[in-house]
Amino acid sequence: PLQLLQPKPVPKRVRMSQRKTHEPQIPRSLIKENFRHFVKMPVARDAFKIVEKCAEKYFKQMSNDLEAYTNHAGRKTVEIADLEILMRRQGLVTDKMPLRVLIERYFPLEYRKLLIPVAMCGNKVIP
Repeated sequence: PLQLLQPKPVPKRVRMSQRKTHEPQIPRSLIKENFRHFVKMPVARDAFKIVEKCAEKYFKQMSNDLEAYTNHAGRKTVEIADLEILMRRQGLVTDKMPLRVLIERYFPLEYRKLLIPVAMCGNKVIP
């Protein structure tokens, strides 16, 4: 009796994604615009590359610190208190310069409304 030939099972190849995952980045144009605003003088292109690297490292370290503060508090959401603690440790927020003043000084009105709660009654604005 002849046996029918059966095809050998071919192992399937597992395809791995060829794309590397990239971390989100702050747009270069935003970094340049902010840096030019505060420097107020001509800056070389090489200097902008260094500024971009520094900004990336700064925000990465800041996000890691905020994550640590949030985990230490036993929460899963970063709150404004965590940010205020971080800014106090960096020396940006002091008793003479509270976070509220920094928000009012550097943020546009639409962001101020989101970050600083204001009670409105009639025509009176009560902070």
